[in-house]
Amino acid sequence: MKRTIAFGSLFLVAAACGGSQPSEPATPAAPPPPAPVVTEAPAPPPAPEPTPEEKKKAEAQRALQEDRARLEAEHKTELARWTPELRAEAKSLADKAYPTGKAAITAALASKTRKPGNADRDKYRHPLQTLEFFGFKPNMTVVEFAPGAGWYTELLAPALAKKGQLMITNTDPNGPADQRSTFYGQQVKLLLDRSPELFGKVQTVIVDNKVPSLGMENKADLVLAIRELHGMQNAGTLDAWLAEFNKALKPGGVLGIVEHRAKPDADPAAAAKKGYMPEKYVIERAEEAGFHLDGMSEVNANPKDTKDYAAGVWTLPPSFALKDKEHEKYAAIGESDRMTLRFVKVKKTNLKPGEAKNTAPTAKPAQ
Repeated sequence: MKRTIAFGSLFLVAAACGGSQPSEPATPAAPPPPAPVVTEAPAPPPAPEPTPEEKKKAEAQRALQEDRARLEAEHKTELARWTPELRAEAKSLADKAYPTGKAAITAALASKTRKPGNADRDKYRHPLQTLEFFGFKPNMTVVEFAPGAGWYTELLAPALAKKGQLMITNTDPNGPADQRSTFYGQQVKLLLDRSPELFGKVQTVIVDNKVPSLGMENKADLVLAIRELHGMQNAGTLDAWLAEFNKALKPGGVLGIVEHRAKPDADPAAAAKKGYMPEKYVIERAEEAGFHLDGMSEVNANPKDTKDYAAGVWTLPPSFALKDKEHEKYAAIGESDRMTLRFVKVKKTNLKPGEAKNTAPTAKPAQ
């Protein structure tokens, strides 16, 4: 009995010791992946400062856009003004055969067809006296160079519609949109399109101001260049345009010039940048182009003009380049002091270049 118990005890002990397997050690958890390293992209380098030329170009485009917006607004206002009654007045004005240039221009000056505000300039620009001085007649062929906003065009078009012919130069209205020359071309086209009754017989000559050419010869009785010569001087095209005017005119035809007048001793290049031209220099250039001086008038003179403004002639009305700054002062001065010169095309002779001016009679100032 003792052995059995002992054996059993031993058995029990053995069973107790070996009956259960030891558990396997736990597998350690894998460490978490390292967090991605976030690196910030380097800041882009600052944009380079615009060059003076780039700033100037950007400013020019901004001004051009402002002018386009203004032109569009003015065009809408003008279209609304052209009532059936006004169109009937325009037709009557253009259909009339005027006996003299004075009668034709007088009728146009009094017409309601003129753009509001344009008549305010008459006291400075003296259109009737100026055109009479140039010998204007209603049966002439007249070339108006660069009509601008059409201040003279609205007078000349009806005056010439019945018996004469008005030809105006214009830059291409379908040119590049970012070019100011295109804007000027569109301005003139809108003017002509607004009233076929008034402007329907006007012929437009498209020109490139950088490449002077009118494409006509011995055709015009009168060429008008009103406040345009300083721009030609600045562009280096003055002599070329004067030669074109001479070519376009019939022998004995008249070139009528009105130009902002610089001080007598002014340098032409420097004065032109301010919008002015020395009178003696203008006469010399015209004579070299084959004209002789036939008359001088002080009808557009203004002794109040001191010609020494930082912003040039555009300081004065109607531009008022300084806007509200000393506005009353410049308004009191009025528009610029202007030369008014009548030249006649010299008939062809055997003179050598540069000798044409010696054929001119002594010019006497005319009032």
